[in-house]
Amino acid sequence: MATIERNLRKERIGKVVSNKMEKSVTVAVERRMKHAMYGKFVAKTTKFMAHDEKNECNPGDLVKISETRPLSKNKRWRVVEIIERAK
Repeated sequence: MATIERNLRKERIGKVVSNKMEKSVTVAVERRMKHAMYGKFVAKTTKFMAHDEKNECNPGDLVKISETRPLSKNKRWRVVEIIERAK
């Protein structure tokens, strides 16, 4: 077999919406896509539960999250870095 490339994990950048849980945050990732019929760009938002080991994320922070193994029922992402703090 040829060498198989590993660690091709998805990464997303989004805004922290909630940090009310212990070591977990909810991140909203917005993507803009063109409407099929009207051609207008529409914003679609998806929420991800992400693991925040040190509890250092606050609502409004811009963070990079990465796909990981299932950590709980809903958590399949982890916070890689905080790009920008909330003002």
